Amino acid sequence: MENIPRELSSRAVLSGLAAAISVLLAASAASGTDADIAAGRQFAELNCARCHAIGREGISPFEQAPPFRTFASLWRLEGLEEALAEGIVVGHPDMPEFKLTPQQIENFIGYLESIQQR
Repeated sequence: MENIPRELSSRAVLSGLAAAISVLLAASAASGTDADIAAGRQFAELNCARCHAIGREGISPFEQAPPFRTFASLWRLEGLEEALAEGIVVGHPDMPEFKLTPQQIENFIGYLESIQQR
């Protein structure tokens, strides 16, 4: 690096660091999305699977409970956000009331979107 001006070599190092940081941030964002979907699935497994089919196939254990993979054909998934935040209350006593945090809602909706049959 004796023949390379100090200013040029600093730019090259900074450019290389910027590229490396961009790659790391992209990888981090991608794994964060997977973690969010996994958290949404975990919520569904713990709270919903006794009545709803929560995966891409299978029947719901409770006949009247629609499979999660069909939700987008029944409702706008984004429309569920407000209901989940305020507490879902339905007309039958078997459905528990849920109030989720904004992060839980994002995770759950992300999971629902990932399994929809379109």
